[in-house]
Amino acid sequence: MNFTIRPATEADFPAILDIIKALALFEKAPDKVTNTVEQMKAEKDYFRCLVAVNDDSVIIAICLYFFAYYTWVGKSLYLDDLYVLEPYRSQGIAAALLKKLIEIARLEKCNRMRWQVLNWNENAFRFYQKFGVTIDDEWVNCDLDRTQIMC
Repeated sequence: MNFTIRPATEADFPAILDIIKALALFEKAPDKVTNTVEQMKAEKDYFRCLVAVNDDSVIIAICLYFFAYYTWVGKSLYLDDLYVLEPYRSQGIAAALLKKLIEIARLEKCNRMRWQVLNWNENAFRFYQKFGVTIDDEWVNCDLDRTQIMC
C-alpha cells in the first residue's frame, strides 16, 4: 500500500479527532476524550501533527507532538500520540512516522524525544525497542484534570 506523510492542516482536524477517539477506544478509555474540533482550532499553536494519507487522501494515521523544555536537558520534542488505524497496521506507516519525527527533532536541535507507552501495550514496546529507545520504569505520571485545576 502506498501512503504519504505530510504535516496536518486545520482542515484535517475532524479526521484527526476521529483517530484520537479510535485511539482512546483502543486504550480502553473512550470517555476520556473531551477535545473538540473547535478546541483544536483555538489551541492549534500548542501542537503539531503529522498525518499519513493513503492514495485516496484519507488520513489513516496520526503523529501528534509538541515541543517542551525539560530542566535537565533543555529543548525536547514530546510525542503525545502515534496511532495507525487497525486496517493499515504492519505496513511500515508507524515506522515512517516515527522516523520523520526523529528527523524533525534532529532539525529542531532537540536534546530529547519523549513519549509514554501503556504498560500493557506489548506491541508498542516491541515496536519502539526496534528504534533503540530507553524505557524508563521509574517515573509515574501525575495529572490534574481541568476540574481539579479550576478548584
